[in-house]
Amino acid sequence: MAYFDAASTEPLHPQAREALIAALDVGWADPARLYGSARRARMLLEQARTEVAEALGARPDEVSFTSSGTQAVHLGVLGTLHGRRRTGRRLVTSAVEHSSVLHAAGIHERDGGSVETVGVDITGAVDPGAFGEAVRAEGTALACLQSANHEVGTLQPVAEAAAACAEAGVPLLVDAAQTAGRMPLPPGWSVLAASAHKWGGPAGVGVLVVRKGTRWRTPLPEDDRERRRVPGFENVPAIVAAAAALRATVAESALESARLSALVDRVRAEVPRLVPDVEVIGDPVVRAPHIVTFSCLYVEGEALLTELDKAGFSVSSGSSCTASTLRPSHVLEAMGVLTHGNVRVSLPRGTSAMDIDRFLALLPDTVRRIREEAGVKL
Repeated sequence: MAYFDAASTEPLHPQAREALIAALDVGWADPARLYGSARRARMLLEQARTEVAEALGARPDEVSFTSSGTQAVHLGVLGTLHGRRRTGRRLVTSAVEHSSVLHAAGIHERDGGSVETVGVDITGAVDPGAFGEAVRAEGTALACLQSANHEVGTLQPVAEAAAACAEAGVPLLVDAAQTAGRMPLPPGWSVLAASAHKWGGPAGVGVLVVRKGTRWRTPLPEDDRERRRVPGFENVPAIVAAAAALRATVAESALESARLSALVDRVRAEVPRLVPDVEVIGDPVVRAPHIVTFSCLYVEGEALLTELDKAGFSVSSGSSCTASTLRPSHVLEAMGVLTHGNVRVSLPRGTSAMDIDRFLALLPDTVRRIREEAGVKL
């Protein structure tokens, strides 16, 4: 099986596995207590915090661990809005943010706030000028912009957006789930959210970073854990493993990201050459190194995913609909591109050129058979 769904979750890094097993034996105690085993757990927790802070370009006391990247986003968005309530009730986001941002924005609207959504071009990128104009509007309390889109891989102009936010005195929250550990983070953000299982750590660990000087107030009942930002008992072994995976991924990123990017370039070039009526989506250059997305006309994405799975390839689809909503991807809709027959290939660490060769050899006939079964002949 060739696993091509790293944008959903990266396989556990070997160094994370080793760190997790070791920490299960010595990091199980309550790090808030004073006895010996608790002090050892506290030391492991704080060492992990220091390592994560260094990798993300932050101070250790700015870093809190959450139960997921989604919780980090929710706390980041709602906590910053709550902390800046006297400034205004206006939130600015892009049209292609992750659903966790959009759901937090929905809560904000239901609580009486307002949301301005900035559109994107056909590559999935926001216009820095339009984003800057939006954040300069009176009463803006927070702006949100992802570092890279989770469905098509396009990098957002975070540095330009951050400069506009700084000029307007508005904090910028960056959802860095797809780039943390893989690429250097752009400067200028005030709040950052990330997820350990995206960089090869275990699931169940998110990271929330709130810069010193950023007004933030918990939207939840307060708890003494994690600098009163995140309630609940810390999962110290998982956090230690997350830090080990991030440290290893950062160390490998320069070579591995370049290697994966070359494989993605090959997919981007070969798929439209081999398969008729295919649209390759997202910016071909200004993108995350591991993600490529394409849509096949006259093909249902779910049918294509099923056939590829049978053939030994794990991929995902940005156009997947659920029985309850029957709604295609909001990202692809906002971009104005084909929303059906969509396939996202996202390459994990260690993907080989041979894996890509097999995928490109199999894809044309798979698409042809699905189209023929649907009565389409090209």
